Amino acid sequence: MKTLLTAVVAVVLAGCATTASQAATAATQTAATGSAVGATRIAVWSVNSDGPDFRAILTGGVGDYGPAVTVLPNGAVDPEHTSEMELNLSRGSFRLSIAKFHSELAEALAHWPYDPATCSVDVTVTSTVPIVAGSGTGAYRGIAGAFTLTTTIDEVDVRQRGCNGNGASGLSPFLAQLIAMEGTGDLS
Repeated sequence: MKTLLTAVVAVVLAGCATTASQAATAATQTAATGSAVGATRIAVWSVNSDGPDFRAILTGGVGDYGPAVTVLPNGAVDPEHTSEMELNLSRGSFRLSIAKFHSELAEALAHWPYDPATCSVDVTVTSTVPIVAGSGTGAYRGIAGAFTLTTTIDEVDVRQRGCNGNGASGLSPFLAQLIAMEGTGDLS
């Protein structure tokens, strides 16, 4: 009886291992062939920095996290946030094209409605941000799609010659700032 039970357990374990191996192979093939990954939610944020560095988390069709940085097409860091954002996630990387988004945000920032009593401001912009074709590495090789991102910037500035913006342009520096981007996309 003990030998029969041992044999049954071995067969069940072998079946589970085969099923797990087949699932892993299917997942790898899906990523490699560009099959649908599905709805993915993205959140990217920066706290108290006008610099190029951000943090990112993706959930749903892609579950991953890691640092992000704004870059130029040649990979050089882009402190002005004008071209691409590279997501360096735990299982690979890919880039988002943020050029159109940047111009829409610049237009909104030109009309920031400062609260003169508190020297604070907020602005919100929604834009489509596509994945840069061919930019995927690791688990994201061949990734395609776009996110619809809503970006909100909240800021409290130093009262210096009035309330006139952050220190990036030689104007009043901020005391606190949050840049938050959230959205969804169907990826393949």
